[in-house]
Amino acid sequence: MDRPAIPSRRQFLASSLALAAPDVAPYLTPHKYGKLVLGPDPSPDAFDHRSVDCPFVFRHKGEFYMTYIGWDGTGYQTGLAASRDLVTWRRLGCILRRDPANPITRYNIAMNWILRDTRLRSKGELKKVRGRYLGVFHAYPNAGYEEGPALIGLCWSTDLLHWEIGDIILRPEDGADWERGGLYKPCLVEEQGTYYLFYNAKSRNLPKSEGGGWREQTGVVTSTDLKTWKRYESNPIVRNGPACSPDQRFASDPCVVTDGKRWLLFYFGLDAKGKARDLLALGDDPYHFTKSDQILIDVGPPGTVDSTYAHKPSVIVHQGDLYHYYCAVSGKYPNEVRGISVARSRPWT
Repeated sequence: MDRPAIPSRRQFLASSLALAAPDVAPYLTPHKYGKLVLGPDPSPDAFDHRSVDCPFVFRHKGEFYMTYIGWDGTGYQTGLAASRDLVTWRRLGCILRRDPANPITRYNIAMNWILRDTRLRSKGELKKVRGRYLGVFHAYPNAGYEEGPALIGLCWSTDLLHWEIGDIILRPEDGADWERGGLYKPCLVEEQGTYYLFYNAKSRNLPKSEGGGWREQTGVVTSTDLKTWKRYESNPIVRNGPACSPDQRFASDPCVVTDGKRWLLFYFGLDAKGKARDLLALGDDPYHFTKSDQILIDVGPPGTVDSTYAHKPSVIVHQGDLYHYYCAVSGKYPNEVRGISVARSRPWT
């Protein structure tokens, strides 16, 4: 019987490096547009007059749409915008408003994802479940900027403009230590009858001996009926990196798509110096991911729209070009300017 070939040291090292630093060349978008494609509404009564955040881009009936989160000083609400060219966006209004009579959405309702075609190189169109569109939101219990531990729920619509609040499916108190400080952005994917809900969450504040503040990491739960959800036993699936890494403090805001048999988890990292930038991890399944060491979208120089943060990814392909939307922040809180910008794989001129 032939003995199996034993790889040489050079082959072994090459294989190890390939696993440690996966090829991200097909997913690079080095050409920034350089301007906000959607910024705060100048009207003082608008739900999004303080800031615009968390893009989710998809295609519907031949046009492009973006859900986003607006901040008015009290809490998050959800807006919708439309575009024909992926650059010029027009507001269609607030589609999910807070409800003072609802203890869950009294102050906040931030819908971050609608179930869509998972394939990166598809048109990015929505998928229906039992004749309706299915969204996922998170909501904070108190007034103010992300005040209190948020939970995650489902919402349903027939026209994308009017939404019905469904079941609350994930609560921080039911989870492990890494998520008991509160839940953040949900990302819902369906593959072969199984629903995968990716989300980031935060720990409770750490003691000063461990650096203080909190940490954010990303996990996944699954369901086959949208009623019973099971946390993956080895959560979190994208953990904080070591000291001096770009995701030392946060590994957050998952945007998950597939490319052939490869799973892509776009996310943002926050390092120890306070820089937030978009990153990528790749996997052969929805549970095991290898981080790339390359920063996909970096903060810009002083004076640019993303000089403070360049984070919270949403991706879509059109005519062979990859568009990477992100939240671009300049200035410092509470006087920062927070809106949506985009970078793509092909130069703009």
